[in-house]
Amino acid sequence: MKKTHQSHSPDAESALCRCEAPGRLKGYGPVSIIDIGSNSVRLVIYERQTRAPTMLFNEKILAGLGKGLAATGRMEAESVEQALAAIRRFKMLADQSQSVATYILATAASRDASNGQEFLKAVEDICGVKVNLLSGADEARLSAMGVRSGVNEANGIVGDLGGGSLELVRIENGAIGVGRTFPIGGLRLSEAAEGSIRKAEKIVAEALEAAAQQMPCAGLPFYAVGGTWRSLAHLHMFETGYPLHVMHGYTIPAEEALEFARIIARRDLETIDQIDVVSKSRRGLLPYGALVMEQVIRAIRPAHVVISALGVREGYLYEHLSEEERARDPLLEACRELNLVRSRSPRHAEELIPWSAAAFAALGIDETPDEQRLRAAGCLVSDIGWRAHPDYRGEQSLGILANAAFVGVDHPGRAYLALAVFYRHVGLVDDAVSPRIRELASTRLKERARILGAVLRVAYLVSAAMHGVIPRTRIYAEGDCLVLELPTNLGDLVGERLSKRLVQLAKVGGLRDAVIRVVG
Repeated sequence: MKKTHQSHSPDAESALCRCEAPGRLKGYGPVSIIDIGSNSVRLVIYERQTRAPTMLFNEKILAGLGKGLAATGRMEAESVEQALAAIRRFKMLADQSQSVATYILATAASRDASNGQEFLKAVEDICGVKVNLLSGADEARLSAMGVRSGVNEANGIVGDLGGGSLELVRIENGAIGVGRTFPIGGLRLSEAAEGSIRKAEKIVAEALEAAAQQMPCAGLPFYAVGGTWRSLAHLHMFETGYPLHVMHGYTIPAEEALEFARIIARRDLETIDQIDVVSKSRRGLLPYGALVMEQVIRAIRPAHVVISALGVREGYLYEHLSEEERARDPLLEACRELNLVRSRSPRHAEELIPWSAAAFAALGIDETPDEQRLRAAGCLVSDIGWRAHPDYRGEQSLGILANAAFVGVDHPGRAYLALAVFYRHVGLVDDAVSPRIRELASTRLKERARILGAVLRVAYLVSAAMHGVIPRTRIYAEGDCLVLELPTNLGDLVGERLSKRLVQLAKVGGLRDAVIRVVG
């Protein structure tokens, strides 16, 4: 009998039989959070509880628990049933993911409704877990914690707009101030204003009257949290033709954000060119969210608005980390995780960090602390595209890094990482790179991305992506000459291709020549 060829290896078959996912990281997880808000009920399952949590699953429904609350003091029966049906589904999904912990957070509607306790008891009966009923102060603190966990050196005012309330809280050098809650969430505001934007404007202006004195933000960023504000920013992205559709870290100058919010609050949404990028379920509250944004900017006068994709849920997870884990850099942690699951040799990527620092020093390239961490991140993710066809490694790596679910990095920093790894694969040419991606980075960052790309092009020809080689070499300058020093037992690595790349690196860094030395 003819033996058929097996298309998979025994190791692959063994992994499948054990239901293992080699691309998943081990640790304390998965962890699930059910977030019960005034407008939406959401389940997020995270891979594990870590400094840079990655979503495994994310689903929401717009139950509208806060609908009619201002008038009746109760959550409507239909909304309650819809929410409980979703929570039953979410509980089953959390169990299927084998979550080691499920946390349930409830906010304004559950807090304020006369039937709130009855509803929360039904939730606890379904899930077998106690609900964390958050006060307004809790919401403000956890929103600020979420921003602190995802924004490098956050310093400004955090605003979290939900269906029932707006929370504002100051964050300064990692310290979180006392938060304030305002009853002007989108759902509550739309009902209180009875569909009138003029009436809503008066309600919001009166509610925020004291915020100007209590939470001045002149010259500082305003960190915007919440689904309605993310929808507003998403619309702004498409209206302006912004090249990177990543919400976290999207920054709008305050005057531009104010004018855009003013337009969205007052115009017929169907006349907005790109309105289809906002889901129909979100459009009803979009003018009210825009109105609140406009009035917040007028009241506290920030320099710019920064969208944060992280809020109460991520703040809750962050608060439960140890002090040691909180102190870790979320960008570097995320890049280390990507390095572990995508690189040929994760240890080699780590070795590139001090080696690239020596190369930058040899070239006389100064770096700020933030540029140093970006260079380290670039080294960690420099080999994530190796499985692609060689002709497309640069392009695929650029797309992955520009759009990755990273936090702790702004959009210029994303452009730096994407460009550096693109150059490492393709060469120091810009023809194949979208000019819009290059525009995201400053001239200084683009130049440092090119230099890092040139450094990596030399390093990978020496190491072939294997660990233990690069630490045995030295790179330094002698006058106007860049020197790559190899030990005798690596002498056979010397070749024309390596020499040319070293010369290219020297010239990019402003040196006249380069030489490879073999020393015994």
